[in-house]
Amino acid sequence: MLSPDQLDATFVALADPTRRAILTRLREGDASVNELAAPFAISQPAISKHLKILERAGLVSRSARGTSRPVHIEAAPMKAASDWLEAYRQFWEASYGRLDALLKELQTPLNAPDTPKAKEPRNA
Repeated sequence: MLSPDQLDATFVALADPTRRAILTRLREGDASVNELAAPFAISQPAISKHLKILERAGLVSRSARGTSRPVHIEAAPMKAASDWLEAYRQFWEASYGRLDALLKELQTPLNAPDTPKAKEPRNA
């Protein structure tokens, strides 16, 4: 489980669409900073700033391979954030389930018979 500060850093990192796009790209495999910067209309230094935020959150790491330093996605912080959100999803599902049951109860007439009776034909 992530500490509150780590969870905050994860959500801050995920709040930006450029950083989410970087993570989406990294699901395909490791990439250089230049490869990550290519689809964006921002500078390579701006991408590097985004990567630093992702690194601080633990969502990416860099390794040294010769002269390159490819960026790699790290799943653990994302899993911890997902687990944190899952607890709230379960809470809301249970709450909606109780609300559904109450609404169904309120829509049922108080003295309604359990089975509907057929109308008797009218005599003309």
